[in-house]
Amino acid sequence: MATVRVVHRQPALWRQCHRTAAIGICHLHTSSSSHASSKEHYKVLVLGGGSGGITMSARMKRMLGAENVAIVEPSEMHYYQPIWTLVGAGAKGVASSGRPTASVVPSGVKWVRSRVQEINPDTNTVRTGNGMEISYQYLIVALGLQLHYEKIKGLPEIEDWVKFKIGSNYSVQTVEKTWSALQNFKEGNAVFSFPNTPVKCAGAPQKIMYLTDAYLRKTGKRAKANVVYNTSLPVLFGVKKYADALWEIVKSRDIQVNLRQNLIEVRADKQEAVFENLDNPGETKVLEYEMLHVTPPMGPNPVVKGSLLADEAGWLDINKETLQHNKYPNVFGIGDCTNLPTSKTAAAVAAQSSILDRTISKVLKNEKPDRKYDGYTSCPLVTNYNTVILAEFDYSGQPLETFPIDQSKERWTMYHMKADVMPHLYWHGLLKGFWGGPGPYRKIMHLGMK
Repeated sequence: MATVRVVHRQPALWRQCHRTAAIGICHLHTSSSSHASSKEHYKVLVLGGGSGGITMSARMKRMLGAENVAIVEPSEMHYYQPIWTLVGAGAKGVASSGRPTASVVPSGVKWVRSRVQEINPDTNTVRTGNGMEISYQYLIVALGLQLHYEKIKGLPEIEDWVKFKIGSNYSVQTVEKTWSALQNFKEGNAVFSFPNTPVKCAGAPQKIMYLTDAYLRKTGKRAKANVVYNTSLPVLFGVKKYADALWEIVKSRDIQVNLRQNLIEVRADKQEAVFENLDNPGETKVLEYEMLHVTPPMGPNPVVKGSLLADEAGWLDINKETLQHNKYPNVFGIGDCTNLPTSKTAAAVAAQSSILDRTISKVLKNEKPDRKYDGYTSCPLVTNYNTVILAEFDYSGQPLETFPIDQSKERWTMYHMKADVMPHLYWHGLLKGFWGGPGPYRKIMHLGMK
């Protein structure tokens, strides 16, 4: 994960949450932090200590030996961000989502405790914020994406989110503010936004909406509440099978969904949120709120965007099947920083990691990559404190379900998997480089027919 000097005026609350990878991180044993002007070389250099960076470091250690692998990451803590949906709803504590980076970087792998300053693929070098220049034979870019809270007018000036009943499940600094706003809700509008940009985990903005509805019912406040979901998208969810199921839920729970509405301003003193109608630019609507959940606009990692590795939009330009860079064959990518046309989730990273492991093993032997990533991604759509719709799909937006049941139905078993099984699988499977997604199990579950 790379950080940059932020030039926008921002409150201390989320000044540090501007930069985030697929999931945040860092290591012990062989770390370095202040070697000005020093030079080092590694066979494989990994940029970013999020889910993609850590799992690929573990896989490269097994493939090449720890002494041949280094990872660049400035953060002291690594966070399992998918659990923040439940943290924002009071079902989990934020402390359960984080572990020291030192505990997740593979032992023996060199941890360069600094941010990435510059990538130069023409010279196979990376410059870090602490003055190091690192050369590489192969580069894996896993720098995540950038949160842009500052692009919402009025939001950077708000120092006390709790006072103005604002929360966001997208950063460790703001996720508990969501729970505070929910607990302090009395009556009025509970408003939830979805920005007009690519986002990570596109289901998360509405998961907290369903949980808010459930909490207000449980506490007897629902009769005095209007639950409003304003999304920039023209659909409730991108895959029709699951969208149809979700529409039934919002109708049965009297939740108001407004499509093509983009949050552009927050007037905290009046507790007002201003939305622009994307189908009629310039037309705005002001909503008073008693609780506001903000999903920030997101964009490419600035270091990637400013490098020769980016496509026109600023995302890492890689082959969507092999995850190898389209111009530089010794560069590879994984996760949120890439231009892969699939939903940006930890589940996608898991599936990508097994493909990328295979691709690199072939490239090392001067052979042609023979496995193709199908775009698999997953979104456990939390619809209550005990139910989940487990959405799984591919590049084409077609369901690619693991279990031989209709996964568009709300199930308590899937909630248990989301809340309890997946975190364990993340810490002890994915980050160790052992979990590459449910593909092999899907074939077994479907008797080899998927």
